[in-house]
Amino acid sequence: MATNRDVLAMLSELVTLTTLEEGSPQSFKVRAYENAKLGIEEHGDDVTGLKVSELTKIKGVGKATATKIRELVDGGSVEKIEKLRKKYPPEFVELSRIPGLGPKTLMMVRKELGIENVEDLKAAIADEKIRDLKGMGEKSEAKIAKAIDRLGLTGKDRRTPIADAMPLAERLVDDLKAVKGVVDAKYCGSLRRMSETIGDIDITVAATNAKAVMKVVVEHGEVDDIVVNGETKTSFLTRTGLQVDVRVVEPDQFGAATLYFTGSKAHNIKLRQRALDRNMTLNEYGLIDTSDETLEGDDRPIVASRTEEEIYQALDLEYIPAPLRESTGEVEAAADGLPEFIQREHIHADLHYHTARSGDGRSSVEDMVKVASEAGYDFLAITDHGVDLAINGSTAEEMLEHREHISQVQADYPDMLLMWGCELNIDGKGGLDYDDDFRALFDYTVASVHSHYDQEPNAQTDRLIAAISDPTVNSIGHLSGRYIGRRPGIEFDVDAVLDALKHFDVALEVNGALQRLDAASDVVRRAVEHEVKLVINTDSHHTSELGRMEYGVQTAQRGWAPKELVINTWDRKDFLAWVEARPTRT
Repeated sequence: MATNRDVLAMLSELVTLTTLEEGSPQSFKVRAYENAKLGIEEHGDDVTGLKVSELTKIKGVGKATATKIRELVDGGSVEKIEKLRKKYPPEFVELSRIPGLGPKTLMMVRKELGIENVEDLKAAIADEKIRDLKGMGEKSEAKIAKAIDRLGLTGKDRRTPIADAMPLAERLVDDLKAVKGVVDAKYCGSLRRMSETIGDIDITVAATNAKAVMKVVVEHGEVDDIVVNGETKTSFLTRTGLQVDVRVVEPDQFGAATLYFTGSKAHNIKLRQRALDRNMTLNEYGLIDTSDETLEGDDRPIVASRTEEEIYQALDLEYIPAPLRESTGEVEAAADGLPEFIQREHIHADLHYHTARSGDGRSSVEDMVKVASEAGYDFLAITDHGVDLAINGSTAEEMLEHREHISQVQADYPDMLLMWGCELNIDGKGGLDYDDDFRALFDYTVASVHSHYDQEPNAQTDRLIAAISDPTVNSIGHLSGRYIGRRPGIEFDVDAVLDALKHFDVALEVNGALQRLDAASDVVRRAVEHEVKLVINTDSHHTSELGRMEYGVQTAQRGWAPKELVINTWDRKDFLAWVEARPTRT
């Protein structure tokens, strides 16, 4: 049975395929699908039981889109998508991830050079054929070649960006949890460890009826080709070629199974050695006592298996959050006592938050504040784009009107502080929007890179440090400007930037948008070593995006971030004191 998640996934695929078909992400049809997706997200309630006439009452949903939704719900597929899939197979769609290959350019290289996949593209670059096409040249060809390398689109073992894998895994887990007899289900592997790219998806299911689970998996709409169809394990390929492995275990084995299949391999090896040192063995079925040599096989007592927490405890370890399980010292640290790592419940503010005042914002101030209040936030910085960001920015006059609007909304939320902020754009030399005096009026600012991605590392380092040193800047947003699997981030001297953040006491953002997760977890860990303050934000542009906070928290955990370094865990009074001290720090 289709769900809202399936409808949204269908609309997302229509956006991608129609962008290629129409030759522009701004075409009427593409925007229509995007608006329908936003409308359904904002609607919130289940739409799969609605008639076409009822669907069209949802903001952004036209009759043609409503008809496709009913087609999906009633028949499990959409004819328009099936036709577009044949015209634009996954390996061709993958090319659209490469910077410099917009839809029109992509269609040109296909028509002129017969390019259908990354291997064809690499061969054309090697033969210097791209540079001869209209509007290209040697620089464009070199830029595309560099992007292919930096995006990891080389070799046989292709990986899927987390932003593509996570929604699929979450849909599958939700569907499996709804199966009768299922006690629990969880995605595992590198996805649960919050790796930026995913080799495949592992899902473990605790159930009393494995046959029923396997039947649902085989018949699931995500399945394109069955690889393995067993009694307790099914492996299948999605249409994009991503493999999904679903395993069913007994409920009392669920903890051991999720621990084992979450990994990493190196982490599991250390746990198994620790078990051996204590006369036990650890596998996907449980932690087993082997101290009595007269007992064999099933006669050996199981020490722990139902939950991961029980297993860690039996190994004399504190519970280790999944994002840390990379064998980088976490097992040794858990034996001595882990720091108080950041948790979602510690967060009580979002400090990078957009409304419709930004050109790319899609929800009103009122709606964005309402969902922030429902999330339990104590304070909120509304940071719409500054004037220098083309199309999306606001003039000084518009920003002053925005401040008045926020002040009016503040009256309805006496228990939550609303801060008038701005996401400042860092230009090619480190300059910022507006003049110094106007920037000083903002309650809080985040400064971010949105352009000039191809500058040399020294220039990128200089521009970042210039922004960090400005007394009106409180934090640096999405540090590298990357889109995982789609746009490489800028290259710069990480340690020099971290030293500047520490010196000027400016916070480094961990952006929870799955396509960003920026700063990356390895940079976060280095920031922790430098004692740089952190801030975890959603960078929300719509009311549906507040769930990004959990992804940001997990990325910060992966970087070993302790609670006390994260400024949006602080008491409001302490936070405001830090903000007010910023202009005096030099």
